[in-house]
Amino acid sequence: MVARGGMARFWSLESLQMVAADGGTESSALVDDNGSEEDYSYEELCQAAPRYLQPGGEQLAINELISDGSIVYAEALWDHVTMDDQELGFKAGDVIRVLEASNKDWWWGRNEDKEAWFPASFVRLRVNQEEVPENCSSIQDEEQDADISKHRQKIAENKDQMRTNVIQEIMNTERVYIKHLKDICEGYIRQCRKHTGMFTTAQLSTIFGNIEDIYKFQRKFLKDLEKQYNKEEPHLSEIGSCFLQHQEGFAIYSEYCNNHPSACIELSKLMKQGKYRHFFEACRLLQQMIDIAIDGFLLTPVQKICKYPLQLAELLKYTTQEHSDYNNIKAAYEAMKNVACLINERKRRLESIDKIARWQVSIVDWEGPDVLARSSELIHSGELTKISKQGKSQQRTFFLFDHQLVFCKKDLLRRDILYYKDRIDMDEMEIVDTEDGRDKDFNINVKNAFKIINRATEEVHLFCAKKQEDKKRWMEACGNERRRVQEDKEMGMEISENQKKQAMQNARKSRHGKIKGVSYNGCPVPPPHQSLHPIHQRHITVPTSIPQQQVFALAEPKRKPSLFWHTFNKLTPFKK
Repeated sequence: MVARGGMARFWSLESLQMVAADGGTESSALVDDNGSEEDYSYEELCQAAPRYLQPGGEQLAINELISDGSIVYAEALWDHVTMDDQELGFKAGDVIRVLEASNKDWWWGRNEDKEAWFPASFVRLRVNQEEVPENCSSIQDEEQDADISKHRQKIAENKDQMRTNVIQEIMNTERVYIKHLKDICEGYIRQCRKHTGMFTTAQLSTIFGNIEDIYKFQRKFLKDLEKQYNKEEPHLSEIGSCFLQHQEGFAIYSEYCNNHPSACIELSKLMKQGKYRHFFEACRLLQQMIDIAIDGFLLTPVQKICKYPLQLAELLKYTTQEHSDYNNIKAAYEAMKNVACLINERKRRLESIDKIARWQVSIVDWEGPDVLARSSELIHSGELTKISKQGKSQQRTFFLFDHQLVFCKKDLLRRDILYYKDRIDMDEMEIVDTEDGRDKDFNINVKNAFKIINRATEEVHLFCAKKQEDKKRWMEACGNERRRVQEDKEMGMEISENQKKQAMQNARKSRHGKIKGVSYNGCPVPPPHQSLHPIHQRHITVPTSIPQQQVFALAEPKRKPSLFWHTFNKLTPFKK
């Protein structure tokens, strides 16, 4: 579910913030830790007076700027993968020129490739719309040295102003964000808890996740940020240390972002009933929240964690190397980019463990611990011949996960059915290339072979591939497995035991009584886009489809999606 109405773009330009929020930001940077003590009955909530901020100011202000001839640029928060000719595709960090913003959901813009529609909620307006030249090449040679010096001083002053703009945007958006979090906690969660007949504890946990913990963390972060903010000369503010000090705390966003799809599903179920729609709207009115639906408010933490690296990158651009905060800003940018990448990787890994769980329950005669007890990612799979010390060869299908290698046997008649045979612990193993010819350990002739040797027990496993390329891929995969295990350790990548157990429970439930209906090969099909015929006139119609949001693709993921899940479709039993 993607929030509609250009949700939470945080009004990057100060003038737009004033128009759109109209007093919605708090003058004080610090928010009272004590929640409101007001309580309302369901009837009172539904009869609330409409005391809230008027929406739409941001679009109006942007269009006024465009009408006046100003050039307005926006920066992409996420990748936008297009499924229609009239949608504008871009990657996170790309700059788009906004040509029209009269529609609150879809804006018309241009990048290097073409002009088309793009979702407003995928971008943030750039703070500094005009670039400052980096040199004085525009000055004529005949100008006097005094004029050149004066021009350079003006450039320096402009850069200070641009840094001021970015600093002020960071501070202002942080205050607006705290207001949103407070509204969610006091306007929605607190009232929901008072109506136990409408909401169970489990429902509220699913819908709101750990957003109260995020609110508590962000208050502390903003408090420290305010201490470093130089009100008299904002461009001298040194805020990099705040991000570095709290970088570990931002990891709490991982839980929220991973839970967000489930929150959207649960909320969507409730919103099908009129009483829930009226209740949530009444909560919004009484809290005097801006005119955005609850699903839009719940998207704000997801957008916020993606926005920090973009803001810091822009701040670094206008921070000279001589500035006292340069090194801290540079380190903070890398730290927050890593936070976003870690969250992205955790989300991908959670999707992976669901697939692994479904795969395991399809294997006949499974023995020992669940594969998820130690592993969370499939690295490589394929067929190899395993040779024993006695020279006996066995054709097996192998699945290389992090930490372990699982091998299975195909059914003689039903080749899509696999029987569990054994597994090898990869943590104590070393991969050794084996030359073609007679192997001295096994005393047999081998071709395209390699060995896996236990460093502690000196136990040797000999494998032969059908082709030289297959052997090469397997040896590379074994090396990748060790590197990924080390990367996970360095990144602090962990999947909780509860998440693993839940994945296995879901897989078993999905299989029970409905074996043939289980799908093992990939993500759900996205909702179809409206078929729009190619036309030459612009602005015939706005796309009505929901953009396919790639929520955490702030930076290119370090690891490409696995190419081997398609084998599960071929090798799992009970295919349709």
